[in-house]
Amino acid sequence: MDRTEFIAVTASILFVAFVMGWFAHWLVHRFARVAQSDMSELDKMAQALHEAEEQRDQTVTYFQQREAEMSNQQSQTEAELRAAMDGLREARHETEELRSYIERMNAG
Repeated sequence: MDRTEFIAVTASILFVAFVMGWFAHWLVHRFARVAQSDMSELDKMAQALHEAEEQRDQTVTYFQQREAEMSNQQSQTEAELRAAMDGLREARHETEELRSYIERMNAG
């Protein structure tokens, strides 16, 4: 095999390899290609997911604010209850003092 034949054989092998690679590439893209309808459906799904996430975030924020309000209201109610219980305790103590005073005045 002389030099010219070697170059021709090498060039033809490289050309065949190039054609086979190009054909394999074309096949892969042909079967892996996403149809336009599928792309529009994916876009709609992505948009719906985005809207659902935004709504979830808004709901979480609302419930956090509501929880803070309810916690604050509970603290205020507990403070009012303590004040009322202290007032009742003082009123009972005062009633006992008045009752004992009246009993001493009646007895004495």
